[in-house]
Amino acid sequence: MSNRRVKNAIMGTLITASFLLVLLPLVSLLWTAVSSGAGMISADFLQQTMRGVVGGKPPFGGIYHAIIGTLLVTLGACLIAVPVGILTAIYLTEYAKHSASDQRLAKLINTFTDVMTGIPSIVAGLFAYASFAMIFGPTAVFGFVGSLALGVLMLPTVIRGSSDMLELVPNELREAALGLGVSKTRTIFSVVLPSAFSGIVTTVLLGIARVIGETAPLLVTVGSLSSVNTNLFSGRMETLPVFIYSEYSQGLANCVNAAAEVCRETIHYDRAWGAALVLIVVVLLLNVISKMIPVLLKKKER
Repeated sequence: MSNRRVKNAIMGTLITASFLLVLLPLVSLLWTAVSSGAGMISADFLQQTMRGVVGGKPPFGGIYHAIIGTLLVTLGACLIAVPVGILTAIYLTEYAKHSASDQRLAKLINTFTDVMTGIPSIVAGLFAYASFAMIFGPTAVFGFVGSLALGVLMLPTVIRGSSDMLELVPNELREAALGLGVSKTRTIFSVVLPSAFSGIVTTVLLGIARVIGETAPLLVTVGSLSSVNTNLFSGRMETLPVFIYSEYSQGLANCVNAAAEVCRETIHYDRAWGAALVLIVVVLLLNVISKMIPVLLKKKER
């Protein structure tokens, strides 16, 4: 018993130390983002754009245009990835076991899904840009191209997560519906999907959290803009990841010929950290909501 207690104490210590070691970079990241970006968070920062903003002199601008662009591009990605991902998951779980040809196709789909999981984000951006450049020419840089790139990155997450959720639905529910004479299609959409609804919503939110911070594909496909553009199919758009990159890459502002009290030399860094803090909060909220949805739905069922 003493040896087992010693081993248990050693393993418990190692597990705790490993957990703290993994937690340390996260805490450090959050602390750096909060300490560096909290000073920029204000109503003006969230409601203003960068139109007319020059150097480190007032007005200091804001990220309203980047927030709108991020929401629209991400919404477009969801419109692409969610229907395709869920329908693919339905095929893999409900139809792919019927025949040898279906099983071969399902195996091929699973292989491609695994490959897509490891695709570098810049490759997805180049693929989306090339697809539209063949039609619209080399100037094909607008919001929906970025949505396609993010949709490609989001698709494997939606397929895998939705397949897992559909497989958790008991077969007894399917058999009961089929035994009552309900068609296969109606059984899927009236019994199986509602039973897996909370898990699928969680999967979609996790997929959004996975792609909402991608920078490389949006640099290629969407570009950058200093004002609001709400048209996904025309013109460049600003997004939070690209805004962070472009602001931080500009370095210190030129305050040589300006009064020190009205010119902020570090304004580019301050705006970058402020936008980064907003993006981190959005991702954290998506993860929290994804955890809360199953709990809230279970309480509602009771």
